[in-house]
Amino acid sequence: MNILFFGPNGGGKGTQGAIVKKKYNIAHIESGAIFRDNISKGTELGAKAKGFIDKGELVPDEITIPMILDRLKEDDCKNGWLLDGFPRNKNQAIKLDDALKAADMPLDVVIDLILDREIAKNRIMGRRLCVNDNNHPNNIFIDAIKPDGDKCRVCGGALKSRADDQDEGAIDKRHAIYYDTDTGTMAACNYFKEISKNSGSPKIVVLDGKPDVKTVSEELISKL
Repeated sequence: MNILFFGPNGGGKGTQGAIVKKKYNIAHIESGAIFRDNISKGTELGAKAKGFIDKGELVPDEITIPMILDRLKEDDCKNGWLLDGFPRNKNQAIKLDDALKAADMPLDVVIDLILDREIAKNRIMGRRLCVNDNNHPNNIFIDAIKPDGDKCRVCGGALKSRADDQDEGAIDKRHAIYYDTDTGTMAACNYFKEISKNSGSPKIVVLDGKPDVKTVSEELISKL
């Protein structure tokens, strides 16, 4: 099963992706990791990408998409893959769709995790990290995992916040791209929805991101 996963920063996409990976024994591919891996290994595409990154420029799709396809052809993707973080805009969606078809690599499912923009922002800014274990879930804006004052709800350890989680301007910038239905990431998601409407494939799974992790994951697995 080959899956594209759309969802805003703060929506819990990484958590749900990990659950799908374990359930179906497929590779969870995060687009940023593909860049880091190619650059660290000194691949030809990685060297080209690094040239743009070092100049603070966006890596062109002509480099990004072949890099992604190479990753999706690796052995751990034989049972399927879940691609997270790409495409980020409608133009990339069109190019990725064309590239997957040319590679005879079917796209089976598109997951659209829906969450109100303000809720997604609060979830990011509300995250708190336990000094004893970063995997202890604490968020001041989520009742189910709200910490005990300034102490971890799991172990009582001290809590801290990541600087980038508190950068409201950066969060707004990322969300502006994601929630843009004309050319942004939501436009990319809608592009695949139109394809599905016309051809019946890929399957579209619309997911409500508001409930707790367990409820969302149960809904996701039932729809897959």
